Amino acid sequence: MGECYDKQALWPLRQEIMNCMSGYKGCYQRAYRCLGAAAEIMEDQRATLLTDALAQKLAKRARGILVRELPRNRDGRTGQVKLRFLGAVTHRGPMCLYGTALAQCGRVYTLSDSCGLAHEMLVHLLAGAVANGYDVTACPDPMVPDRLAHLLIPQRGLAFLTVSGGLSLPETPYRRIRLDTAADSEVLRRSRPRLRFAKKVSAALLEEAVDSLAQAKAMHDDLEAIYNPHVDFSLAGDIARGIWDEIRTF
Repeated sequence: MGECYDKQALWPLRQEIMNCMSGYKGCYQRAYRCLGAAAEIMEDQRATLLTDALAQKLAKRARGILVRELPRNRDGRTGQVKLRFLGAVTHRGPMCLYGTALAQCGRVYTLSDSCGLAHEMLVHLLAGAVANGYDVTACPDPMVPDRLAHLLIPQRGLAFLTVSGGLSLPETPYRRIRLDTAADSEVLRRSRPRLRFAKKVSAALLEEAVDSLAQAKAMHDDLEAIYNPHVDFSLAGDIARGIWDEIRTF
C-alpha cells in the first residue's frame, strides 16, 4: 500500500508523523498495563468466592440445563467449536455485541456476574453441548481471553450471555441466572471488604485504560489527518480489486 503515498509531499511532515506514532503507542502500552492489572484483581475476586462447593453447584446447574436444552443428537457426531470475541474494551468503554447473538439465538440465558464466575458454568455447558453433537461458538472474555464469557448455539437458537460491568441485554432474556447470589453467604460476609476494595480498584484501572485508549484514538486520528491528503485512494481501490480478482481464481 506504500505505493499509494505521495512520499515527496509527506517527507516535510515526517517529524509530525513520528510524534503521533510514538505518542499513541505509549498510550496503548499504558492501557494494556492497566487492563492486565485489572484482570489480576478480578481473578483475585473469583478465587476468593470459588469454593469447591460453589464449583459443584455451578456444574450441577449446567448439567440440568444440558438435560433440558441440549439433548444428545441421534447421529452420534461430536460438535465443533469456533472461538469468536463478542465484546471488547474500547476507547468508548467496554462493549458487547449482544445484538449479534440475538440475531442468531431467540432464547437467551443471561448470567449476571460481577465476580468472574460465569466461566465455571460455561465450561461445563460447552463440553456437554459439543459431546451431545452441537456446534458451538465460544466467546472468550476480552479481559481474560483464556476464560469464557458467552456461548452461542445457533443450531438450537440458544445463547448463554454474561452480563456484567454496567452492560445490559437490549431485550428481556428467556431466563436469568444470578451467579452473584450463588456464592456461599458466609464467604461473602467475610470477604465483603476485600471484594468491595477489589471492585473499586479494578473499576479505576479499567477507567484509566479506557482513557488511554481514547487518547490513542485521538492521536491516531491526527496521524490519519496528516496522511489522508497525500494518499491516492483510487490506486488503493485498484490494488484491492486486483487482490480480489486473484483470490477468486483459486
